Amino acid sequence: MQSAALTFALFEFVLLIFSLSFHECAHAWMAARLGDQTALLQGRVTLNPMAHIDPIGSLLIPGIAIFGPFIGFTFLSGILIGWAKPTPVISRNFRKIRRDENLVTLAGPVSNLILAFAALIVLLVIVHAVPSGREIVLLAFHNTLVPDINPSVQAAVLLGAAAIEINLSLFFFNLLPIPPLDGSHLLRNLLPYNAVQVYDRIPFWLSWLLMIFVGGTILSLLLFPTLGLVLFVLSHA
Repeated sequence: MQSAALTFALFEFVLLIFSLSFHECAHAWMAARLGDQTALLQGRVTLNPMAHIDPIGSLLIPGIAIFGPFIGFTFLSGILIGWAKPTPVISRNFRKIRRDENLVTLAGPVSNLILAFAALIVLLVIVHAVPSGREIVLLAFHNTLVPDINPSVQAAVLLGAAAIEINLSLFFFNLLPIPPLDGSHLLRNLLPYNAVQVYDRIPFWLSWLLMIFVGGTILSLLLFPTLGLVLFVLSHA
């Protein structure tokens, strides 16, 4: 069981880095399509993690959340949050500033939703195409390996389960209205001028605390019911 949990944790960490890179690449790609080439010129329209990784948001905090329980550090266990370097955007390059800002902002979370849906499709194929596929898939969400299973099938199932959990986490987390997360940009575009001035003065340290403590709690409330729905689909489809 410990070996299975560690394997799943390694898969989670690698997939988190990829998902964060995919998320930021989506922001940059959408911005370029809408007229702002800033991120494109800085090499951000790429899946290369080196262009996107933030040492704290992409490595340290997710590393503590994923691997901490193996050394008895459970402070962030069960709450997978993370972020990458913000994609640079110059809004004045857009034709319709507010609309295009919102589209660029939404591109990131939507990209994570796409990855989660693609992983779900892969798992549904395995459920129906592999003997005992449903059992293998459902047990993967409980960090349990099935003995005597083709290693490539087991790896695909673990990757699929991890991809769903990670990308749903990133989808919900990034939509929280806490600066500098994507949800804060959407909320900012809805606020009146005076409220924007107050909102923009939220200190960076307070944003960090909100992301880690309040964000983690809200994420749990949204994520676990959604994963329950995913498991229901995998159990009955």
